[in-house]
Amino acid sequence: MKRFLAVLVAAMFLATAAYAAEEKKADEKKAEGKAKGDAKGEKTKGAKSKDGKAVADTKGEKAKTKDEKKAEK
Repeated sequence: MKRFLAVLVAAMFLATAAYAAEEKKADEKKAEGKAKGDAKGEKTKGAKSKDGKAVADTKGEKAKTKDEKKAEK
């Protein structure tokens, strides 16, 4: 009976370790994919003009002017 319990506990320990390793591997893949996606996003977000200066976000400027017009009325 003691031998059976020892084998059962060892099997449970190994199963838990294998499950944790699988989950960690999946998390690393998600983090790697996210890092690649962020790198791609940075390339498109950081647009530069021909002289190398950063280009301003025109959407934000348009929103500001609309708010200013509403405040004036």
